[in-house]
This record gives sequence, C-alpha cells and structure tokens, in this order.
Amino acid sequence: MRGIMRLRPNTTLVVGGILTAILIATALLSLVWTPELPTRVRVAMRLKAPLENGFLGTDHFGRDVTSLLMAGAWNSLAIAWPAVLLGAAIGTAIGCAAAAWKGIADEIAMRASDVVFAFPAVLSAIMIGALVGSGPLAAVLAIAVFNVPVFARVTRGVALQIWTLDYISAARALGKHPIKITLQDVLPNIAGALIVQVTIQLALAILTEAGLSYLGLGVRPPNPSWGRMLSDSQTYLSQAPWLAIAPGVAIALSVLGLNLLGDGLRDALDPTLRGRGVPA
Repeated sequence: MRGIMRLRPNTTLVVGGILTAILIATALLSLVWTPELPTRVRVAMRLKAPLENGFLGTDHFGRDVTSLLMAGAWNSLAIAWPAVLLGAAIGTAIGCAAAAWKGIADEIAMRASDVVFAFPAVLSAIMIGALVGSGPLAAVLAIAVFNVPVFARVTRGVALQIWTLDYISAARALGKHPIKITLQDVLPNIAGALIVQVTIQLALAILTEAGLSYLGLGVRPPNPSWGRMLSDSQTYLSQAPWLAIAPGVAIALSVLGLNLLGDGLRDALDPTLRGRGVPA
C-alpha cells in the first residue's frame, strides 16, 4: 500500500486517467441529465444526421444518439464494475489460499482455473443465461466467472514471492497463523498489482459486455447499450454510418483509457522501473 502512496505521474497514467475520468463522469451525468430521454421514440426524426438533429443525430427509432451513448456508458460500467470486483474478490481469496498452503490446495486451485479458462466469457454467458435467463445478471456472472482464474493466478504469483521473504519466514517461525500473515503482511504488499489488474480487467469487461449485448445476452432493450447500438446499426451502415461509428469510438476510447491507466499504474508502482529511472 505504501507503493500506492508514492505514485509517480507519467504520460500513460495521465492520459489513461483523463479518458477513464471522462467515461465515469459521462456515466454519472447520464443518471441526472441527458440531452433527450434515451428511450424517447420519435419516428418523424429517424436517421437524422449529426448536427441535423442533436449532436450525433438520431437512430432508426428517432432516439437521440448522444443520449443513448451517455446512458450506455452507465450500463456498461454497472455491469463491468460488479463483475470484475466479484471475480477479483473470489480469485484473490483462492490465490492467497493457494500461495499460503501450497501442495494439494495449490494444485486443485490451479487446475480448476485451467478448466474455467477453457470457457470464454461469451460461452459462459450462454450457459448461465440458460440457467438464470439472459440479461444483466447473466452478463455479470459470466464476466465474474471468467475473471476468477485471472485474479487467482495473478494473486498466487505475486503472493508466492512475498512468502519467500525473510520477515514472512520469521513470522511463520514465531507461529503466526497463515491467515494472519496473509491479511497483515501479504495482501498489503500485493495490493498494487491487484489494482493494476482490476483496471486491465475492467477494460476487458466493458468489451465483453458490449459483445454480449451485441448478441442479445446483456442489457435488455429498451435500456441503452453500446453493444446493442452496434447490433442495431448493421442494417443502416450505408444509410447512417454514424450509428456504428459513435458506439464503436466510445468502446474503443473506454478500453484504451482503462488499458493506459493500468499500464501507467504498473509503471508507477513497479519499484524496478523506478530504480532504473524510467522517465515520467
């Protein structure tokens, strides 16, 4: 945690932070204000070009594209955040247990992770959707399940390094319980790596949510979703290309911002890079 307090700003971190802040601000703003009601249908205004009616025009139902994008940002984060945090919580617990007890516990955890890795998030969503029905809950569970082995492996890898340090060996020699060592000594020292992984997985979660909504497995209509906007735009690509460009650019910038934020955090928190004088 002390490494987090000594963050050194760098260009990647700043740019990623700005793009991510814009995404979050847009999502929060959509809760209290949008240029038009996102679900408002105006058939007479359908397929209006950008600036002809609204900043980004209207879709095939006459809905304001800008409003749809803003509301879609909230729906994307409302699925991505819980899914990643749930996957991170479970995966971190598994990874910490595997590192602390090793042996058979480690082997079972890693083999179980391999099994989960064999099922992509989309396939997981289809299976979960068959059990609980398609919708946001299925998307959250599918993305969370996919993230569990990711965080389990990352946590295990960095935690094993901490368990080899002398002060951990001293704590074990004094009879300190592995759970106490994990909570008091291991977790605080791997928090930086986990935060970096959360930002990277958030980018993947937003991309996955868009893909699930594109397939009809995510946010249900009439609730706006970037993936559904892309799906709906296919029929009108030659007539109204802005319908595909707007959500496509929104997804790309959101994923880029979170990836840059993760890379910037990694560079700022990595003591080996700081020691080599990596330019800020």
